[in-house]
Amino acid sequence: MPAFRVPIMLAFLLAAGTVHAEIQVFTGLPAGGGLDARKVVEARYGSATPNLVKRIEGSLTTATVENTGGAAAGEAVPVSFGQVFAPGVLQPGTSLHGRTAAGTVPLQMDVKATHPDGSVRHAVISALVARPEARKPVALGLFAGAAPDAHKSAAPETERPAVDAVVSATIDGKRYSATLDRRPAQPPRDSWLAGPIAHEWHAAVPLRSAAGEEHPQLVARFALRTYPDARRTRVDITVENAWAFEPGARNFTYDAQIVLDGAAVYTRPGLNHYHHTRWRKVFWVGGDPGVDVHPSMQDLMASRAIPNYDPTVLVAESALADMQARWQGPRTEPMGTGEAMPAMGTTGGRADIGLLPGWAAMYVLSADARARKVTLGTGDLAGSFSMHFRDKRSGRPVSVRDFPYMTILGRPGDAINPATGKSEGFRGCETPGSCDSPNLHDVPHQPELAYLPYLVTGDHYYLEELQFWAMYNAFSSNPYYREFDKGLLKPDQVRGQAWGLRTLARAAYITPDDDPLKKHFRHIVDSNLAWYNAHYTDNPQANALGVVVDGYAVVYKNGTALAPWQDDFFTAAVGMTAELGFDKALPLLKWKARFPVARMVDPDACWIDGAIYDLKVRDSAGSPFYRNYAQAYRASHAPEFLALPCAGADMAAALKLAVGEMTGYSTSVVGYPSNMQPALAYSAAVAGDDGRKAWERFMARSVKPDYGNGPQFAIVPR
Repeated sequence: MPAFRVPIMLAFLLAAGTVHAEIQVFTGLPAGGGLDARKVVEARYGSATPNLVKRIEGSLTTATVENTGGAAAGEAVPVSFGQVFAPGVLQPGTSLHGRTAAGTVPLQMDVKATHPDGSVRHAVISALVARPEARKPVALGLFAGAAPDAHKSAAPETERPAVDAVVSATIDGKRYSATLDRRPAQPPRDSWLAGPIAHEWHAAVPLRSAAGEEHPQLVARFALRTYPDARRTRVDITVENAWAFEPGARNFTYDAQIVLDGAAVYTRPGLNHYHHTRWRKVFWVGGDPGVDVHPSMQDLMASRAIPNYDPTVLVAESALADMQARWQGPRTEPMGTGEAMPAMGTTGGRADIGLLPGWAAMYVLSADARARKVTLGTGDLAGSFSMHFRDKRSGRPVSVRDFPYMTILGRPGDAINPATGKSEGFRGCETPGSCDSPNLHDVPHQPELAYLPYLVTGDHYYLEELQFWAMYNAFSSNPYYREFDKGLLKPDQVRGQAWGLRTLARAAYITPDDDPLKKHFRHIVDSNLAWYNAHYTDNPQANALGVVVDGYAVVYKNGTALAPWQDDFFTAAVGMTAELGFDKALPLLKWKARFPVARMVDPDACWIDGAIYDLKVRDSAGSPFYRNYAQAYRASHAPEFLALPCAGADMAAALKLAVGEMTGYSTSVVGYPSNMQPALAYSAAVAGDDGRKAWERFMARSVKPDYGNGPQFAIVPR
């Protein structure tokens, strides 16, 4: 929430006079529905908008290939990127090929997730493309059907690349190392990519001493991606301190080193590796290709995998430059947090709160290389928070379905599974101070750090980050309150319920079909939606306001008021979940929509204060909830304010605002009206004529933020 709250009720009491003035009508930006994003952008900013390439006619989608390092153009270099397809766009069994202005490009498609109709949802696309000239991106169109000259690699698909990789950690003078030999007797079994263009294998190797003693906590995870015809291999290395149930959990300070083919490529003396965290480094053997691929963000939004950000927003060059200038030093290295707030519980408006954080929304709207670097880099550094718990038995992020009594809260007895008689609680750090960290995670202020990076890259590291965070949201509460393996979010703050649902729904949506955790996440999301519908949507006794009142909801003004902005976060998360295809979210969204819509169109209330900081919803902590929004509105405002004509000059004078300006810091990209916008955008789609009117009034307000400096809340109806 924004840190700059002022006592608005005092402003109400300053009202002087009762002069009646006509309500002024203001013209806002386009609502966004039914607009062609590219035409809107070109009409507003011209056809020479940077970082955009024209769609290749007839393509399913068109990606952009960009030279990132300034190397000479023309060389055929390898690329792999993640691609989302809307339902029905790419039918099961259909192959894919690419085209640029120079001709046909054979593609390898590794399908990861599919829609209920069997069509492709998410795939990793690999190709060899000619490196474009610097600052002259090239369009790569994706087409259904096989390429005329299907690619045949001379290298066997099961042959692992010839790379020696050694990760070492010297702890108190004792050296531990994890080695991946150049030619193992058998290739690793875990294959992420497999085809004629790219192969990727995964292997987990414990760090061992010279005597063969296995370190109790530290493990190196290797992802080797080779492009045989390009003679290049990407070496993706993650070092973890993340076992869920092993004794001896603590921080480890060590001198870290990574050696590839005999040459040191990374050294870090005195690295303090916090408990239940991980860090990642990526290198190239054979030379960095020096290219990035940007999937079409317009098509990504149209697929509904991400929210519908306002295409008329032009990301400010100054904001991109400032973000690039900040991207340096310890915050970008292992155990740093990049652009994310290290202490998540810190209050106040900030860039990392939203359905996507501000820097990720900047990337969506600009396709700028600087925003991409920060988005992916902060996704890498999501590993720096101590909430990564890996199941040693399965090798995957630990699941609440496997351990229904698992928790980090409550009494020790709460974690005992009566069926087994064993505790499923995590082993704590036994020595005082051995687990201290400046990086403090939580659920109510949790950013979405890894989802977009996984969508656009297809990198397994980001997938697991998403899964770690999602499962943490399910098990962080007491097992009895969350109803064990259901992972119910209801015990948390409303904003915690919002961000927990956001990340869980995305994990359920995008986790690969063959990953056992897919069913686990779907079960948790389905259980949560069923609970909300039973207690609100389908409950005749539920409050008539359309607000969530469970958890820590009604805690303001001695238990009589709640925070509409927190409720708006939840409504937005429900709307996003419905767009991802979770059917049970749609009736919940329709029920929730009544609250943001009423705050803009209720004839017995004034929309100027529709984004009020706290709203009284009952007379006392034991009283029934008010029957309608107008009653809540009257109870939340002084009589002097209620006597003023809505949105007139007298009201503006009393509030010390412009005529037609909403309260709650309308100029701020993180103000309360901005917080309200995504909820209202999703509600407008399901609330009929009132929803349309509410959106039109909201967009007609006289003062709006410049979302070019932070577009995380710049979401509009489809």
